[in-house]
Amino acid sequence: ALVHSSTLVTAGVYLLIRFNILLENTILGQFLLLVSGLTMFMAGLGANFEFDLKKIIALSTLSQLGLMMSILSVGYYKLAFFHLLTHALFKALLFMCAGVIIHNTKNAQDIRFMGGLSMSMPLTCSCFNIANLALCGMPFLAGFYSK
Repeated sequence: ALVHSSTLVTAGVYLLIRFNILLENTILGQFLLLVSGLTMFMAGLGANFEFDLKKIIALSTLSQLGLMMSILSVGYYKLAFFHLLTHALFKALLFMCAGVIIHNTKNAQDIRFMGGLSMSMPLTCSCFNIANLALCGMPFLAGFYSK
């Protein structure tokens, strides 16, 4: 989970952060803003109609990548890098908690069949909720300072 959320998925964003000078005041930056806005919208909309726990987290990752690209396209490359780092932390926690939940529910990934998890796995659900709040931008959590 740590390798996936912090390196594999975000390598392209990091590469564009390194070469941010190519995007400043160009038509490419404006096109990137349009594509990243559409990516955020479509990934968020798709996650609302999904029932697989891992796919929901993956679609929220795609939405966050769209956010990083839109931040980058308007010229705030330091903020995009900061969000990249905070995203890696709370997304890794989400994937780890999802792995524990899937393992303890005997490989069930459908959220329609998951009920009462806070009673059977209180620590995992607490960590999952904290990571979700960081993803949403709850004040005083990591996502709040980078969004």
